[in-house]
Amino acid sequence: MSETAQAVAAKAPAPDANRWKALTFIAIAQLMVVLDATIVNIALPSAQQDLGISDGNRQWVITAYALAFGGLLLFGGRIADIWGRKNTFVTGLIGFAAASALGGAATNEAMLLGSRALQGAFGALLAPAALSLLAVMFTDAKERAKAFGIYGAIAGGGGAVGLILGGFLTEYLDWRWTFFVNIPFAIVAALGAYFVIREPSGSRNRSPLDIPGVVLSTLGLVSLVYGFTRAESEGWSDSLTIGMFVASAVLLAAFVFVEARVKAPLLPLRVITERNRGGVYLSLGLAIIAMFGLFLFLTYYLQVVKGYSPVKTGFAFLPMIVGMITGSTQIGARLMTRVAPRLLMGPGFLVAALGMLFLTQMEIGSSYAALLLPAMLLLGLGMGTAFMPAMSLATLGVEPRDSGVASAMVNTSQQVGGAIGTALLNTIAASATTTYVADHIGGASSRSQQQLVQLKGMVEGYTSAIWFAVGILVAAAGIAFTFINAGRPDMGSVSGEGAEEELKVPVVAH
Repeated sequence: MSETAQAVAAKAPAPDANRWKALTFIAIAQLMVVLDATIVNIALPSAQQDLGISDGNRQWVITAYALAFGGLLLFGGRIADIWGRKNTFVTGLIGFAAASALGGAATNEAMLLGSRALQGAFGALLAPAALSLLAVMFTDAKERAKAFGIYGAIAGGGGAVGLILGGFLTEYLDWRWTFFVNIPFAIVAALGAYFVIREPSGSRNRSPLDIPGVVLSTLGLVSLVYGFTRAESEGWSDSLTIGMFVASAVLLAAFVFVEARVKAPLLPLRVITERNRGGVYLSLGLAIIAMFGLFLFLTYYLQVVKGYSPVKTGFAFLPMIVGMITGSTQIGARLMTRVAPRLLMGPGFLVAALGMLFLTQMEIGSSYAALLLPAMLLLGLGMGTAFMPAMSLATLGVEPRDSGVASAMVNTSQQVGGAIGTALLNTIAASATTTYVADHIGGASSRSQQQLVQLKGMVEGYTSAIWFAVGILVAAAGIAFTFINAGRPDMGSVSGEGAEEELKVPVVAH
């Protein structure tokens, strides 16, 4: 162990005896939040029909959650630092459960949309508190690797589990159960957290809340997420879409200006200007852009083109879940203490890009076993291997008082990446489909031939967009290789005061 590491280890408090039990309840909460991102998608057609929601307004079931969650994440992260991570975590869980009960009992459109916005707001409290609890409770490098391996597997694979669960609940029970299912998750996690979690002393940030920072960051992020969401439905040239992007740029520029000057900033710029963390936020955001678009295309391809039921579609994603869990817990966690993070993240994104490359060969009659299954395995393995060190590195070396807001930045890069991915790749796919159908529909004389052209056009649109996703993942790998220069963590303590220096000790030959 280096002298720096020994000094850090000597100062570090004894690890919490209940940390592994705490991880169980943190993992349950994280699974609930990640599940909720996809489970409602499956139930949306049924909910729309039941409550009489118009086609124009149905996107708000997804958008209301995304805007509240994405807009309030930095605020939620700082609240966790000020008020305490455990308090924020338990409050977020109770609020999320109440909002889910409201959504499940919704009798009209306004009630459903309001419950989704509330879910997003409480999720913005819950998600950064969960990750920052891990960051301050697991300080030994080997233990941290295992803990973040489990967390990374859930963060990556939970969305696909949501598709399976959403399919089951919608097909065999009722769409309302996609909301009610959150309640037992939240109650178990909240009770467990209350009785088990002991937050390390002296890790709170007692500075007053930066109100101008809260207002500017929330409005800036809401404008950005809404701009991309609106671009998907109204087009990139729509005046309000452009206005949202301009407003977002002005508000976020003002936010950076304010944060550089106030005494107790909402987001201390030291958190994002450190090159390793900046590289993680950027590469993770790009990878999520690619992944979110893919989930959407594969779901439509399997259900509309291949005629799979919702449940069968969910099970079709299982190889990706298996790949993510394997990549995160068996590759990422085992190698994280032996090699530099970029040597896991860069190759991980490239393996995922290879899986994406397989999917550019999709046709109407493509075999699931020959094409989709190996592609999903590669995607899962690559993403699981890359996500795990990314989650850990994003909070490594952060002072305890900043761990909440550093964790919020991980979630923010994922949330904004998801909004961009859905809008950008959907627009590319729709444009390619329209062009294909316009070029080929003239030669289709019968109704069945016209339907075939439509289906071929859809697949053409998906593969065109997936080519872009391949490029985005290669760019994420390039950023990981270029920006992230941390060596492997030494075997001592890796969190808290003094760990910033330890992070930069070049332990591996490069």
